[in-house]
Amino acid sequence: MPESPVTEVAAATERLVALDVTAGARWAAGAALDAVRTAGRGPVRSDAERAALAELFQVAAWITFDAEQHDVSYRLHVRALRLARGGRDGRAPAPVEPLILAVLGMQEEHLGRPVRSLRIASSVLAREDLPGRVAAIFHVRAGRALARMGRGPQALWSLRTAAQLLADGPTDRDPAWAWWFDQRELDGHHGLALAALGEPDTAAALLHGAAHAADDGPAYRVLFAAELARVLARAGDWREADTAMSTLMSAVPAVGSMRALRAMAHAARLVAHGHRVPRRARDTARHLTSLLPERRRGPA
Repeated sequence: MPESPVTEVAAATERLVALDVTAGARWAAGAALDAVRTAGRGPVRSDAERAALAELFQVAAWITFDAEQHDVSYRLHVRALRLARGGRDGRAPAPVEPLILAVLGMQEEHLGRPVRSLRIASSVLAREDLPGRVAAIFHVRAGRALARMGRGPQALWSLRTAAQLLADGPTDRDPAWAWWFDQRELDGHHGLALAALGEPDTAAALLHGAAHAADDGPAYRVLFAAELARVLARAGDWREADTAMSTLMSAVPAVGSMRALRAMAHAARLVAHGHRVPRRARDTARHLTSLLPERRRGPA
């Protein structure tokens, strides 16, 4: 007996999530685009099918974002939002709708558009009765955007609020998609916000903890280790930057996050072109650069 469209789409989404978690966007992007091309061909016959498709397009949008395919990712985000909000008779959006906005907001900040990112986060935080973990995620998005805008006290308030909400623990109201948001994730984003605010020492401590926590996590979290190297290189801490880059070299062949590879390339360039850099650190930067895919060696 053939599977229903909803079951087929849900199975495709599950396969993509598993591939992204274990391998990363570098190897999952092609499969993601194939999946949405196949699933998006026919008419949408029910709200259940629409919700399943919204989730599939969201996962594809995330994967192409982490693969640095931003034009494609944005189009997928828009399609996912249209599907999530397209229920009949004015029904509530699909449960995945906040996640679509969470990734879209992160993408806007990543591309240097923190005002847009903050607008998205604020619009969600203005909603009534948000589950705690969803609110925490959007406080992190707001904190990152505010830090990028130089609004330190407000950024730190948002991040403290996220930490308090996370400390309350999970509840039955938290959506299943929020499984990845944990203390390690929060520490990594807190570190990146502090780096944007010009506090490299505290940022490096948080990023180190997020990068080297004992628990397993999604493949993209190598980004925190790459950003640690970049923060140390920007601060001119050549010895620690050398250590951070050396730690990354054995991981490069398996890194699936193109964002992480780009951060590594930028860190290596900062060291290679820095002043009074010890020879050992320059050699490490040169070696790391030689291991990176060619297309990640361009300007960051």
